[in-house]
Amino acid sequence: MEKIWKFFENLDEFVYVTDIDTYEIVYMNRKTRETYGFHSLNEIKGKKCYEVMQHSAAPCGMCNNQELVEGEFKEWKYYNPILDKHLMLKDTMLEQDGRRYRVELALDVSNEEQQGSLIQNYENMEAFINEGLRIALYAPTPDQSLEIILEYLGKALNGERTYIFERNSQGNDDNTYEWVANGVKPEKDNLQNVPAEVCENWYHNFSKSRNIIIGDLEEIRESDPLQYENLKRQNISSLVVVPLYEDQNVIGFYGVDNPPVKSLDYTSNMLQIMGYFIVSSIRRRNLVRELEQMSYSDQLTKLGNRFAMERYVADIPRGASLGVVYCDITGLKKVNDTLGHQAGDQLILRASEVLREEFSDYGIFRIGGDELLALCADIGEDELKQKVEHMKTGMKQKDVVMAVGTVWQETWKLGLDILLTESESRMYQEKAAYYKNTGIDRRH
Repeated sequence: MEKIWKFFENLDEFVYVTDIDTYEIVYMNRKTRETYGFHSLNEIKGKKCYEVMQHSAAPCGMCNNQELVEGEFKEWKYYNPILDKHLMLKDTMLEQDGRRYRVELALDVSNEEQQGSLIQNYENMEAFINEGLRIALYAPTPDQSLEIILEYLGKALNGERTYIFERNSQGNDDNTYEWVANGVKPEKDNLQNVPAEVCENWYHNFSKSRNIIIGDLEEIRESDPLQYENLKRQNISSLVVVPLYEDQNVIGFYGVDNPPVKSLDYTSNMLQIMGYFIVSSIRRRNLVRELEQMSYSDQLTKLGNRFAMERYVADIPRGASLGVVYCDITGLKKVNDTLGHQAGDQLILRASEVLREEFSDYGIFRIGGDELLALCADIGEDELKQKVEHMKTGMKQKDVVMAVGTVWQETWKLGLDILLTESESRMYQEKAAYYKNTGIDRRH
């Protein structure tokens, strides 16, 4: 749960989290720690909340732990004699991994002149959080959840554009989601694989739990020229960006462009709080993708399985050409019997790599223990023959023997079964010729 609490670290409000059942403190944000005279969370983690915050030996009589409900906030006022402050309190409950947590946000309303506006802001924050919770929980898919959240954020914060960037496998940044207001030019397509050096300064700040708040783009002209040029091209004059954390690691960031300058701090707080729900939706999205990948891929080779093959075929336009390359790994049984199944798996992996090197732009599948298949939509006959010849050269380089049967149809209009039967028949012909020429007992 620690990654959740990170989003509260730099809030101007008091935030603390306790275990509802044990009263143990699990988190205090920086402002709360400093106000109570603590330098680090380790000094108080595990101590009872009533001991630290009320200097009491027993749970507080006004404690409302048992009234808290996940997704709802309890609002009440309280004078804290230890701090000598009048506080507006907002309490809710979060449940994770079988534990229930009390989350309390407290606003100092001691200054009566500011009380009215501050309470209104906080009420807006409550509505904002509850709406975000509803969206995250009930959107049909994680992708839709993220898109709706960005739209809601953009409209609520009066921004021109909201977005999510995620670090890719090359260490660069991809703009994965985007919402833009009416009349604003989308930038998502232009912001893929953004070089790491462009956002280097941002990530340096993220590592220190700092948000990026720019009220005037000219502020960074000299200090961050690469980012300055990147933002200027997008007609950005102000922005707020906050990091996204997964297991204590920064996985990207999200933000809003051109919000009202007078509300930048408020915008920053909103984004921090909503960051948890953004990450939660990304985590759910990744799980869905992983499960989908598992359901459509062979676990050993990561090639497509028969379900993936059916999906690939369904997407082939009628009238397109289609090439079928049916492969059978020769000698797999003998390798399994003499060297063991681990050696057999390595042989299968080498064979799958041979297909990948030639047919990665098409559909590649494992349809049986020793049977691999390439389906090539919209490919010329000569190109198919050339790729098969290159594949056979690759077989020699990787010490793999496969019998190959190839069929090409200029205009695909027959069922796939017919083409598979024909290519399989040609494969068996090649396999029989191999055994005849080598004198190897094909039963092995």
